[in-house]
Amino acid sequence: MKCIWIVGWWWGAPCYHQLPLFLPTNIFSSAKEVQWGNGATHGFELVAYAMVELEQGKQHKVKDHSVEELGEYIDLYQVHSATFDSGILTNTTIHNALNQCKTEGGWSIGLSVSGPSQDEIICKAMKIKADDGSRLLDSVQCTFNMLEQRPLLALNEASESGMDIIIKEGLANGRALRHPKLWEWAQKLDCEVDQIALACILAQPFKARVLSGAIMPEQLSSNLEVMEIVDTIEDTDLKQIMDSCIMSSEEYWNERSALAWN
Repeated sequence: MKCIWIVGWWWGAPCYHQLPLFLPTNIFSSAKEVQWGNGATHGFELVAYAMVELEQGKQHKVKDHSVEELGEYIDLYQVHSATFDSGILTNTTIHNALNQCKTEGGWSIGLSVSGPSQDEIICKAMKIKADDGSRLLDSVQCTFNMLEQRPLLALNEASESGMDIIIKEGLANGRALRHPKLWEWAQKLDCEVDQIALACILAQPFKARVLSGAIMPEQLSSNLEVMEIVDTIEDTDLKQIMDSCIMSSEEYWNERSALAWN
């Protein structure tokens, strides 16, 4: 088994530079023997801690994504939070550089998306070509859950084209766990509410890998039992559950932006 690095995935800005403190000391020498279910940010140079004043135009974090800095332990290089404004979708110089990493380093290349236009970005990303005319991107990491379902069709299309699908925020930052309809279905199916929420994602046609987000042992234990629930959800139940919880994408992201982050 190989290590999966999801480069640039949010893990709390103050912790970027402390990643080695959270991992075994031999992790970088044995990374290719370890399977990771959570992503991590790597290749960031710390400029300052939060709550400091910077000179005008100075950025808090300078991203160093050089091949030398990332080393030889990369299977998946994922560009963080692609947007139409960032230029990543149209900059051929970047595309050529990513394709070089792909061909010379054997990396898979992907990107993550956020916001109400996730589906449009995914559709645009699928059209990016490498020098030989093949699709450049192998993977997409997307927010999809019981509340935010807008990217469904785009994720299905991406999966059918051969892209690997990774789902983040499967529990909607905890908001899905408070949804009364999910509680009703959890009681009906005799399972925990987190399990029904994750099961409904895993039962989707795009067959994703879902980032757990668990931070406590009991949360992880509950999450790991989700596969038993997936097989019990009938297609009719899946549609009813999803339809009973969906909210508009704009409302979802507006609420998310107002959340208090620890």
